[in-house]
Amino acid sequence: MEEAKIFVNPISPDKVAESPGLLTYAHTAGGAVIRPEDKGKITGRAVSAMREQTDMQLSQLYKQMQLLAEQATAIRNRVEISERIYSAQMSFEPVVGHTYYFYQRKNGTDLLSMIAPNEWGRKFPFERCLATVRMMADHTWDVYYHETEFSMGE
Repeated sequence: MEEAKIFVNPISPDKVAESPGLLTYAHTAGGAVIRPEDKGKITGRAVSAMREQTDMQLSQLYKQMQLLAEQATAIRNRVEISERIYSAQMSFEPVVGHTYYFYQRKNGTDLLSMIAPNEWGRKFPFERCLATVRMMADHTWDVYYHETEFSMGE
């Protein structure tokens, strides 16, 4: 009878872990390298990304704020010109959606007319035509200025 051969493990038991999957470090030569992270570097990258994102959002809000300010200014200007048109002499009741012409007389008073500047013939009876206006549904005026400088002053 042959004697049973005894297996001798060539790896020293001192060099082998019983549960290698539970080790917090790589236990073989081909294992992934696990290094402690530099917390300052991680924090720096996170703060940089956070600042970039919030700066982008603040820029977007600023653009929206500018647009709203422009819209508010346009509405305020529309109210002012509407008040000036309503204080001008008009011999008719304006109808929503119709186009009219806003003139300034030689004595400085304003007049709203249904007659276009090119329909007056040879003698133009006004100082100038300030604007072509169209009454909107809210009874304000959509204004197309004829002059680059339109004085809102009285």
